[in-house]
Amino acid sequence: MNFDRNTVIGFVVLALLFFGYFYFNNQQQVAYQKQKLQQDSVAKARQPVPVVPAPQRQDSITKDTTQVPSIPGDLRQFATGTETITTVDNGVVKIVFSNKGGQPKKVELLSFKKPDSSIVQLASTDFDRIDYKIITTQNATADISNLYFSGGEVSQNADGSKLVTYTLNSGGKTITHQFVMKPNNYLVDFNVQLNGVNELVSNNTLNITWQNKALALQKDVKYEREQSSVNYFAADDFDYTSAMSNDKVDFEKGVKWVSVKQQFFNTALIAKNNFSSGTIDWTIPEATDKNTVVQATANLKMQLSPTANAATVPMSLYYGPTDYKILKQYGIELEDMVNLGSGIFAFVKYINRYIILPVFDFFTGFTKNFGIVILLLTLFIRLLISPLTYSSYLSGAKMKALRPEIDQLKAKYGTDQQQISMEQMRLFREAGVNPLGGCIPGLLQIPIFFALYSFFNSNVALRGQPFLWADDLSQYDTIWNFGVNIPLLGDHLSLFTLTAVLTSFLISIYSMSMTPDQNNPVLKYMPYFFPIILLFVFNGLPSGLTWYYTVSNIITLVLQFVIQNYIINHDKILAKIEVNRKKPKTKSKWQERIDQMQQQQKQMQVQQGKNKK
Repeated sequence: MNFDRNTVIGFVVLALLFFGYFYFNNQQQVAYQKQKLQQDSVAKARQPVPVVPAPQRQDSITKDTTQVPSIPGDLRQFATGTETITTVDNGVVKIVFSNKGGQPKKVELLSFKKPDSSIVQLASTDFDRIDYKIITTQNATADISNLYFSGGEVSQNADGSKLVTYTLNSGGKTITHQFVMKPNNYLVDFNVQLNGVNELVSNNTLNITWQNKALALQKDVKYEREQSSVNYFAADDFDYTSAMSNDKVDFEKGVKWVSVKQQFFNTALIAKNNFSSGTIDWTIPEATDKNTVVQATANLKMQLSPTANAATVPMSLYYGPTDYKILKQYGIELEDMVNLGSGIFAFVKYINRYIILPVFDFFTGFTKNFGIVILLLTLFIRLLISPLTYSSYLSGAKMKALRPEIDQLKAKYGTDQQQISMEQMRLFREAGVNPLGGCIPGLLQIPIFFALYSFFNSNVALRGQPFLWADDLSQYDTIWNFGVNIPLLGDHLSLFTLTAVLTSFLISIYSMSMTPDQNNPVLKYMPYFFPIILLFVFNGLPSGLTWYYTVSNIITLVLQFVIQNYIINHDKILAKIEVNRKKPKTKSKWQERIDQMQQQQKQMQVQQGKNKK
């Protein structure tokens, strides 16, 4: 390997990392999704279709519109009734409660809007519900969601919180649902109170079913699905699974909470005393469904006291943004679901938590123009890594100073690349130049980029924030809608992506001008292919990230020009190289191994040449 090609090596590694991280990961998810959809379709097609006589079909139609659930026992009276709703607004959340099932029916987040300017809604479909079965007679049960409660009035507590209470009372057995909404708080306390436990539930176990259907809240539902997940905190540990596939998770130990997380919002069910066990499973939507992100069902067990006739099950419901600071204040590890770093780059979440996020919040205290905030954040990061940047440019200047001697080696040895490589290594060692000096600093900056990738994809503060031509910094900007989907590129073209690609291309041109000429055409032109790869990688990413990359590239170009022309003294560099040449040289074990490998390769080439003759 010719280590004077350090800049080229850096570009190649970056290209492979970017392309591999974004493209192959997404393609595997899409392939898996298509496979599951195909399997589901085949399974459905193979199911026998029951032949229903004509009179029975007519009865089904009647039942669908008029049937009342058949509930024996003294709770039958609650199977019929008139649905009444109660609306409570605490400043950030508006919840519509229904007496049917005594639970939330619709939730609106007052501070957030969808791309069509309507209010963001969570847990507001017919699928969404909280349910559990209660005993009605010795051999029959009923779903609580089918019963009509009394109550629903709103009262206000001394601390300003609002209380909504629903009650079922029959034959000395009482079921109460109590909801407490605190001012400007996304967490709603939900208490289930049972009086007559032994007559209402079996084996002193309350089996709670929680269903949630997440609808698209971003303009690109495919990308939103890729950023969504099912999260849970069980057995004293947080975990999550991508929402891009049908799956199921079994909980054998205590479950603190389960959550369906979309890109920027989530709905969660929390047990203050932990569920004892349970499962959660979810399905991805059919290919024709362009509005559903994921649909999940959790079945959770709550063990009640075997001796008490009355029991209270304290729970909470979270309807709100997946905001790190908001979730952290509740002290139950909800903030872990904010994807600030995952996979092989999971460690970058600490960069986000303790550096990027605090600095970002600091700059928002000066301006609410988030494009300017990103610019200031970029300047801060570039200042933070300036020692690495200077080291890289200094290494490039040393390589440039050696270019005449490298050209002489190429002229002397012609096409003998192995000999040229060996002589270059000797030249670098004599001059005290590290051939990887310009590559390593760039590679060390890769974690920062992936930290920012996670940050911009999960920071709800950017959602809906315009800047220049971009309507929403949390989404890609569009200057041209193709009308068709182009493989790898998508159905649009982003202007911020173009600015990022153009500035990256200018950096490639400048960097190659500082690098010795390459005889290998692949290595020679690879740096120019890298910006083209970025075009396909960046086109679907948030415009906030591509704006950051554009600003960072512009700073790089300016620094390169200023440092190379006004800060680095090339005469001093040459003088220092000459001083280094006069010092006694010792080889490290690594250098010795490299020299041995090169010598062996040289001998093999000579032998192959003799054999051909």
